[in-house]
Amino acid sequence: MLNKFENKNVDPNKLANQWLSKASVKPTKQRVKIAEYLVGNGKHKHITAEQLFDLCRAGDINVSLATVYNTLHCFCSAGLLSEVIVDANRKFFCTRVDDHPHFFWEDTGELTDAKIDNFQIKNLPQAPKGSKISKVDIIIRLSKEIE
Repeated sequence: MLNKFENKNVDPNKLANQWLSKASVKPTKQRVKIAEYLVGNGKHKHITAEQLFDLCRAGDINVSLATVYNTLHCFCSAGLLSEVIVDANRKFFCTRVDDHPHFFWEDTGELTDAKIDNFQIKNLPQAPKGSKISKVDIIIRLSKEIE
């Protein structure tokens, strides 16, 4: 699935600024650069804060890991990203913010979107009195078959 900002004639900086402006996020230099890594090519991504930090350090932006986390959380609060918590030690940030299931590849540690053709969730347990179900996260763990 392609990001709605994909356009081969638009440069990553312009794409990043458009993405930030749709959620009224102030486009600081660091936010724009981080947004370029996230949406600059128009494709959806699943990335950890540490992976993004490494990309920033290898590129042309000098940021701390704390800045990367703060920026990612800012983008999540603005509705630009969603958090996908795989386990207590692994959290990914997803540029696709609609509800959709994920595959977690145990052998590689990669997170990918699962196709949702004919996918249905039926008969969820009833929420306890005084509460409501706000979201259902589905992470399907995969490993290679042993032949």
